[in-house]
Amino acid sequence: MPVERLREIIETRVHNPDAIAEAAAKRVKAASPVGENGKAMIIAADHTARGALRSGDRPMAMADRADLLDRLCTALSRPGVTGVLATADILDDLLLLGVLDGKSVYGSMNRGGLAGASWEMDDRFTGYDAEAIKRMGFDGGKMLLRVDYSDDRTVPTIEACAKAVNELNEAGVMAMVEPFISHRSNGAVRNDLSPDAVATSVAIASGLGRSSARTWLKVPVVAEMERVMAASTLPALLLGGDISADPEATFARWGAALKLPTVKGLAVGRSLLYPADDDVVSAVDTAVGLL
Repeated sequence: MPVERLREIIETRVHNPDAIAEAAAKRVKAASPVGENGKAMIIAADHTARGALRSGDRPMAMADRADLLDRLCTALSRPGVTGVLATADILDDLLLLGVLDGKSVYGSMNRGGLAGASWEMDDRFTGYDAEAIKRMGFDGGKMLLRVDYSDDRTVPTIEACAKAVNELNEAGVMAMVEPFISHRSNGAVRNDLSPDAVATSVAIASGLGRSSARTWLKVPVVAEMERVMAASTLPALLLGGDISADPEATFARWGAALKLPTVKGLAVGRSLLYPADDDVVSAVDTAVGLL
């Protein structure tokens, strides 16, 4: 990210903040949530608002906003990338940079369950709401739904997600739900990635709201994906998670899961933005090739 371009963003925020809404109004929208091959390739970058800055062995990898924006711009420029998922601060920067034309844009909604916090399971909606997503001309909203059967703070999160699904459906845009069955282990929230747990989370998320017409799921790639994805008829995107020690094996698992009928693409962040060799172009192109 050239220093001059970064200065332009900052000065625009200071002297002409309305330029963000103007850029959103002028943005050329994507014709479809999927690309020409019938699959979506979405770059996810909403981790920072939840205080999750780690990527692989770099604990503060995502703390440098200029570097993150540079990586995002590189990823979004690659053929086959169809969209981006992020919080308002990042999407506003990308609008000012003019890199969202023709892309699907999804606003991240609940980021209040800060990583490592005692209240982490009470995942408040502190980001976008359905009204703002519609006003900005975006294509949908994404919510994280972690279900801990032993933590009462799960209940308000489930209720808030159901409300968000209703509001997004009424706004005519996608409701993207990322569900997990979770639990506390040594004070930290851990997601259960067993096939039974992921299938259960898929079933729970599928039943949220008054209508599932515009609900998509965002799910991890685990063992027995055919059985896991049989739990719902809703379209699903595969999430990437943290950087793998064996990226080739990860890509192979993604490729196999992408053959399932309900799996309609990838929504991947750190694995592509911060690959072990820092070659964003190669990582993104490899992922696109799986589609």
